[in-house]
Amino acid sequence: MTTMDKILSSSETLFDRHGFTATGMDKLTQGAGVSSRTLYKHVGSKNALIARVLDERDRRFAQFMEDDTIEALFNALEEWGRVEGRRGCLFLRALSETGGDTPEIKEAVLAHKMRMAKRIARLVEQETGDSDAALTEQIIVLFEGAAAAAAYRGEQAVAAARQAAVALLAGACS
Repeated sequence: MTTMDKILSSSETLFDRHGFTATGMDKLTQGAGVSSRTLYKHVGSKNALIARVLDERDRRFAQFMEDDTIEALFNALEEWGRVEGRRGCLFLRALSETGGDTPEIKEAVLAHKMRMAKRIARLVEQETGDSDAALTEQIIVLFEGAAAAAAYRGEQAVAAARQAAVALLAGACS
């Protein structure tokens, strides 16, 4: 594992567990087992580190969500929660903790959300034979809501959202 990999991995864990604001540079250097000089050399600033962590999480999340149906996408979200934990969406937490005013963080969050929206739109079109903006938006909201609600409701939030999405798709196909 490279130094950068260690920095990104430990930083993601710390940010996810303790939040972005509460995780200072001292905690980050300690977590990665590097000096502050090494950390700054590799990432430049805390905001740049947050953006890099989000980009890496986006890459991993996208690989995890490579499914061919909406139902399978919700199944993958449920499994992601089992593997990664259910503390809500790290991207939205980053945006809210930083106030949405940090360009590199906002860009990383919006890029992730746009990729997921496009993925859902493609799946809706594939399953219904039509590009349906309203149905796509409804499923996006169900997916996002399931990720958020799973933090306090558990897996049943994802299961309920999956059932609703499947019912919406069935209605659109009939």
